[in-house]
Amino acid sequence: MKSIGIIPARYASTRFPGKPLIDLAGKTMIQRVYERAAAAPTLDAVVVATDDQRIYDHVLSFGGQVKMTRPEHQTGTDRCAEVSQHFPDYELVLNIQGDEPFLSYEQMELVLAPLRAREAEIATLALAVSSLEELLNPNIVKLAIDQKNRALYFSRSVIPYLRNAPQEKWLDTAVFYRHIGLYGFLRDTLLEITQLPMGRLEQLEMLEQLRWLENGRSIAVRYTDRPIVGIDTPEDLEKALAYIRKQEGV
Repeated sequence: MKSIGIIPARYASTRFPGKPLIDLAGKTMIQRVYERAAAAPTLDAVVVATDDQRIYDHVLSFGGQVKMTRPEHQTGTDRCAEVSQHFPDYELVLNIQGDEPFLSYEQMELVLAPLRAREAEIATLALAVSSLEELLNPNIVKLAIDQKNRALYFSRSVIPYLRNAPQEKWLDTAVFYRHIGLYGFLRDTLLEITQLPMGRLEQLEMLEQLRWLENGRSIAVRYTDRPIVGIDTPEDLEKALAYIRKQEGV
């Protein structure tokens, strides 16, 4: 089964406008994400999906593959679905966040493996929560998982809520998981779920994966112990630069 990594990239961003084109130690962020994915042995092709001419031209300038998409898409998943229609021979689609330039090859394969084995139609990653601050942060999405390693629910709130333990003891009492926003899809499933209307739970939590669960789709969850260094705000930039200096010795 052939696999393609699609990297949605938009210039407009409330918290960090122009984020794909920021400089990260001599390369833009989108170039670093693209090159990382392109070097992954688990992917047969990689393409950037954008609605911005500046990003489009830049990807071409460093030799990357890029497709222009419609500007009205509400999510990166919608952008991935449009681009996947240009690649009908690729049965597996990996939605790679355009602000995570340090994604590991192992994490990519963890998500694709259950799809290759036909054990799932959608797959994603979870990481154990390591601090109470992280657990209580509504910007960090948590998830509950069943005994067959399928997602039960995603929330910005703490799940599960520990009724009989004081908050400061929660991490000593139970293991909580945060969601890592790397998605793998069977191509046909991707095309189907992006035709679904926004669901009630999605509107409340503003999490698109709840639309899939509300419509009876199963999401396989695989576990990683390696945090992803994402760049969501300008404040994250210095952390990323420090990480690059450490890794590349620059």
